[in-house]
Order: sequence, then structure tokens, then C-alpha cells
Amino acid sequence: MMADFDAMTTELQRSLTAFLPELVLVTGIVLMLFFRLFNWSHRVHMSNWALGFSLLAGICSLWQWAAFNAYMGTTYPLAESIAQPFEMFSGLLMHDLFTIYFRIFLILFTAMVIWLTRLTGIPDRMDSPDFYTLLFGATLGMMLMASSNHLLMVFISIEMASVPSYVMAGFLKGRRDSSEAAIKYVVYGAGAAGVMLYGISLLTGLFGTAHLPTLAIEVVHTAAHHHSFDAHLTTVTLALLMIFVGIAFKLAAVPFHFWCPDVFEGASTEVAAFLSVASKAAALALLSRLLISVTDAPELETARTWLATGIAAIAAMTATFGNLAAYAQNNLKRLLAYSTIAHAGYMMMPIAAALIMIGQTNDATSGADAIQSMLFYLAVYLFMNLGAFAVIAFIRNEIRSEDLQDYQGLGRSSPVLGISMLIFLFSLTGIPPLAGFFSKFYIFAALFEAGGFNNGMYWLLVVAAVNTVISLFYYVKILRVMILNPPTEANEQVQIPLISPAGIYSLCIAVPVLLLGIWAALYEITPAFAQAIFAQAIAQ
Repeated sequence: MMADFDAMTTELQRSLTAFLPELVLVTGIVLMLFFRLFNWSHRVHMSNWALGFSLLAGICSLWQWAAFNAYMGTTYPLAESIAQPFEMFSGLLMHDLFTIYFRIFLILFTAMVIWLTRLTGIPDRMDSPDFYTLLFGATLGMMLMASSNHLLMVFISIEMASVPSYVMAGFLKGRRDSSEAAIKYVVYGAGAAGVMLYGISLLTGLFGTAHLPTLAIEVVHTAAHHHSFDAHLTTVTLALLMIFVGIAFKLAAVPFHFWCPDVFEGASTEVAAFLSVASKAAALALLSRLLISVTDAPELETARTWLATGIAAIAAMTATFGNLAAYAQNNLKRLLAYSTIAHAGYMMMPIAAALIMIGQTNDATSGADAIQSMLFYLAVYLFMNLGAFAVIAFIRNEIRSEDLQDYQGLGRSSPVLGISMLIFLFSLTGIPPLAGFFSKFYIFAALFEAGGFNNGMYWLLVVAAVNTVISLFYYVKILRVMILNPPTEANEQVQIPLISPAGIYSLCIAVPVLLLGIWAALYEITPAFAQAIFAQAIAQ
């Protein structure tokens, strides 16, 4: 009895150590709520506190990464205990390099959004505890999405990420379009959650477990020992597709994208920037872990092919619809909303390629290459998409407008913003030598490699290439208005110098977009993160 208690205590301590970045964010949430409770928020803006806690959580995540690389494992026993993959909290969450990558990604991005909100003044001092509490809550849910190892945690983490996002979308008080955005977001989210929960109940009821590794074993066992598995196969595929509805809602993938343009237009630019990157990163992490862990077995080749084809078709529709719809938009936030939809399609393509390649070869690295391209694309997408929204936020503070026709000549009167916007939009298009070119190149290479197998991805590669050309037209439309058109009299007065908070922020975001295209070191360290998810599946 005592031995069981000691083992339980040791396991809990190990799990809490691995859960340290999330605990730091929880501590920040509690302290900011205390500030709000005792009405201390009028004395100090919470952005500095929020930035400090996010950086501390980032340091903890980097420390865990160092432990995995054995830099600290032989010196500090605490680091050694988490220097290898294991299941946290009795299998609810997974601690591995894949989880750590998204922890670092989400925390870094959250810190950059906090810095942006401090510069733009949204939120103000009185509302800052509420806003950053919601921001940390959404980030915490997204971090749990990336590490979910149990269907119960899949649902809880998505809801944890969604509910604070609903409130942030309507955070601009007194604005009808902001309230409308929040209501639409809630309605679509509730519907997607209900469909996803039904899919989870189907899988759990059919196989008697919600633990993903155990579920994978049960699926393989049923496929190997039951002649009537075709009926089960249909149910499994249907259940996974229903779960995909909830994940696709976070991705804003077609046909679950309807909320995205309205929410982005009604929400503040800062919130739209956060949702455009963080939600997609968490959803892609969850989708990758779920599909690879459940279908990674030779017996499930048919189901895997169905799912790969379905995801490829949705990715192609998402990229095509997003790019075509963006061209007709005049509101810049709405235009970038459709742009994020298109990029969600690009980032889903490597998952389809990985599902095709997995099981077709004895080398799991072939499937990991596709996931690696997705991870690199996400890292580049963070900077180029956040940068585009940041420029809009800075200009909005000057001219009080987000309509494209009001941006005439602003790239001339404020060259630092004009040049930064050119870098961000050309990178989003995929023009060399910017980082966006190489991120798309690696995805195209993964699709080309998958095209060599049966039911290959050559057709999806063509769709991706055509969409890249289409996207150039509406990105150039923005640059034409900002840089080629002469400024109006009012816009001539808008001058944001390089040595200013907005100029320095834009420069700090633009430099990584340049460096990641020239210096490929980040891509060289991503294979270990990508292979971690395959190592978990193979270990089953």
C-alpha cells in the first residue's frame, strides 16, 4: 500500500514538473484575478506582468527542451526525470518533444501579442487584468490541445481554448460589430463542439476506452481478429470525421470557416492576430497527434487512405476558397481572415501527405518529413501573419480605419511600415528569398514525395501551386494602395519613424522573416520535434 502511494507521489511530481509551463500561466491568471478582485488594476497596466509570466513559462519550456537534449539531464535530477517521453497525469496528456515545440511556439507568440497590445493600447489599464486573463486562458487551452493523449482532454482543451476566445472577440465594449462577432463565434463553436462530442462518444463506446494509445491498440486488434471490421471501419471513420469538425472549427477550414471573416472584422486587430495563428497551431498539433496515433498500423491502411483523401480534399477547398474570397475584400482584417483560411489549407496538406506515407515504408522518417514541413511553416507563419496584423493595428491607431481605400500612400509617408508590410505580404505569397518561399517549398516537397505512393498527392501539389499564384493578386493589391498610390492629405501627416515603438516592433518581426529564408537552422532542428509524434505511435 505504501509502495503504491510512493509510486503515485513520484509520478505526480514528475507530471507536475513536466507541466511547469502551464502552471506558470495558471499562476499568472490567479494573480491577475486578484488584482481585479481588489481593484488594484487602476494602478498598474497588467501587460508587464503578463509579459513577465509568459517569458517565465517560455524559459521553463526551453529548459525542458534542453533536458531532452541531455544538456542538463546528467547534472540536475529534476531535469533528468522529464528528459524522455512519458504520459502525464495517468495518460491524460503526453510529454514529448512534439508537445514542447508547441509550448515554445504558443508562449513565444503570446508574448509577442502582449507586446503588441501594450504598444497599441488595447486593452486599457482598467480592462488589462480581464484581457490578459482571457489571453492566458486561451493559450493554456491551446497548449493542452497540443499534448492531449485522451479523448476527454481533446474535448476539454478545445473548450478551454474556445471560451476565452469568444469573450476576447467581443472585448470592444459598446461596438455592435464586436458583440455580433462574439455571438456568431459562440453559436458556431457550440455546434462544432456538439458534433465533436458525439464523435468522441462513438469511438469510446465502440472500443471501451478514450485513451488514445489504448484506442489505437483496440482498433488494430479489432481489425486483425474480426471479419466484420468493415462495419467498424465505417464507424471509426465517421467518428474521426465528426471529431474533425471540432478541430476544423478551430482551423477555420472549409466548410467550417463561416465564423472567421465576421469574427476577425468585428474583433480588435490584436485579437484577430492571436486567433489567426494560435488557434491554427493548436488545432494542427491536435489533428496530427490524433490521426497518426489512432491510424498508425498496417491493418488500417484503408481507413488511413480514406482520411488522407478527405483531409486533402478539405485542404484543397480551404486554400482555394480562402484565396478566391480574399480578392473581393476591402476591409483589411476581413481580407487577412480569408488569407488565414487559405493558409490553413496549406498547413493541412502535409498531414494528408504523412497519412499517405506512413505504413508505405518501413522508415517512419518519411512520414515525419511531412510533419516537419508543417512545423517549419507554422514558425514562419507566426512572424509574417502577426507582422501584417501589427502594421494594420499601428495604422488603425493613426487613421481610425481598417478599410483598404483609406490606406493610400501610407507606405510612403511611413516607409518602415510600408517596407515591413511588403516583406510580410511577399512572404505570405511565397516569393524568394523570404522565409515564406522556403516554408511552402518544403510542403510542396512533402506532397511530391507522397505522390510516389498509391493514391498520391500530385494533384494536391498542383492545387497548392495554383493557389500560390492566385494569392499574389490580392496581396499585391494591398501593396499597390499603400506604396504605389499617392497619399491623401490626411495620410501625409501619418509618419511613423523607424526609431519608434511601432517601428522597432515591425522591424523585430520583419527580421526573422528575412533570416528564416536565408538561415535554415530552424528547419534543421525541427526533425526531432516531428519524429516525436511518430515515435509515440510506433511504440504502441
